[in-house]
Amino acid sequence: MSVFLDHASTTALRPSAKKALTEALDLLGNPSSVHSQGRSTRELLEASRDTVAKAVGANRSEIIFNSGGTEGNNHAIKGIYWSQNQTGAKKTVIISSETEHHAVIDPVQWLAKNQGAEVHFVKHFANGMVDFESLKALISKHGPSVALITLMWVNNETGVITDIPRVVQMASEFQIPVHTDAVAALGHIPIDFQASGLTAMSLSGHKVGAPIGIGALVVARSAKPISLVHGGGQERALRSGTMNYPLAASFAAAATDATAELKEEMNRLTVLRDEVEARVTQLVPSAIVTASGADRAGYNAHFIFPGTQSDALLFLLDQEGVCVSAGSACQAGVLGPSHVAIGMGFDQAQASACVRVTLGFTTTADDTAAFIRALAKIHPIALQAAPA
Repeated sequence: MSVFLDHASTTALRPSAKKALTEALDLLGNPSSVHSQGRSTRELLEASRDTVAKAVGANRSEIIFNSGGTEGNNHAIKGIYWSQNQTGAKKTVIISSETEHHAVIDPVQWLAKNQGAEVHFVKHFANGMVDFESLKALISKHGPSVALITLMWVNNETGVITDIPRVVQMASEFQIPVHTDAVAALGHIPIDFQASGLTAMSLSGHKVGAPIGIGALVVARSAKPISLVHGGGQERALRSGTMNYPLAASFAAAATDATAELKEEMNRLTVLRDEVEARVTQLVPSAIVTASGADRAGYNAHFIFPGTQSDALLFLLDQEGVCVSAGSACQAGVLGPSHVAIGMGFDQAQASACVRVTLGFTTTADDTAAFIRALAKIHPIALQAAPA
């Protein structure tokens, strides 16, 4: 049986989430219907909304259920940009980062190509942390013209944490809306939407043990980004369509467990992660821990193995029964240099030699030991296989 150490891509379905899903699938009724069965499914949907809101420190009316992080990021970025410019205000500047997930970078670049947006990227320190002096300079220079700032709370490749409340505080001088991709943050660090002052926050259920295909965009009650989908006016008229109460119930169960266990589980995984990093750098002294010294989530280890290539490393590890990744799994199977590593200042060769090891609630010490054994076997082979 394979050892799965790619939990940042997806994680196991939690028993509570499976139970909530199967029970909800036995119900019949459209949540928008006024008859008794419709009201029953609506009650489940709204109870799920309350539960997710509690897990992330939001008001229940701020939870907009959707299909996941990519939809949430697109809705927030495009919707806020459009709402900022619908009266001809000419707020064309977007501030973001080159180390964002492509679900943020691509809609930002789409707006630049098709809607006249002007994109500026913050600088980073070598360990991937945001240079707040760089952010301050961008806000000072472009403040009145900035439509939004979008920076992820936890980087999905390196685990680096950005101080989002600090970003919001800096943006407040010009009343700039701030969105964060919190997909890699939920269940891994404490997040409190209302305390943060954010305008919008994207979440994905399958990263915390719900099925694939459910997530939420958390939208402040004071904000109303333009909708991507128009129709029946469901979800505060922000996301029309028949509401998916079975998946919402499953997401609520998974989010509850993930946040309830967060402190204990992250302490456990941090110990395992630190041991993996120590063993790897002992085994391969040339290995680079890309985010060493950064403030980061405890479940993520991101390495560069100089003189190798990511595709060879992943293939050879897979042959040994160990599943890891080079970075995001959301690029249609395309494996190339890590844009995150490049954004941190690594060169093309280094960015093409990345391995990401991410741990989850099912991970054991036996799993991480299996990775170390496999790496010891395959690393010399990967070095030999690399083109001269």
